[in-house]
Amino acid sequence: MKYLILIHSNPQPWGHPTAEYLPEHQALPEDQRARLNKDFEDGFAEVIERGELVHAEALGAPTTARLFRWKEGDRIVTDGPYAESKEHFAGFFLIDVETQERAEQIAALFSGPGETVELRPVMAGGPED
Repeated sequence: MKYLILIHSNPQPWGHPTAEYLPEHQALPEDQRARLNKDFEDGFAEVIERGELVHAEALGAPTTARLFRWKEGDRIVTDGPYAESKEHFAGFFLIDVETQERAEQIAALFSGPGETVELRPVMAGGPED
């Protein structure tokens, strides 16, 4: 089963890994930040070793986004993201795992102070998937 892990974040300034740029993460004691980073690195190494990682990409700064919409019969292209947005997509990871429980274990690796992680199954054949 394939799942997409979407990383939502809004660091100022924009950079990767996003956690390093978030005030919530920066406010943690150094030993706690080091432990969180090690837990992630160890867990992600396991994902790679098990062949569960299909693809991953970090996304550029949200100020470089372009939105394409349809309005009054015409396509309109504007700078993105949404002006009122407080979170933006920072990147994504596509994984292929045996169970939803395993997908949730992997998604938990990516969640940290100041970030939101979204886990979604990839549709294989139709809306019921």
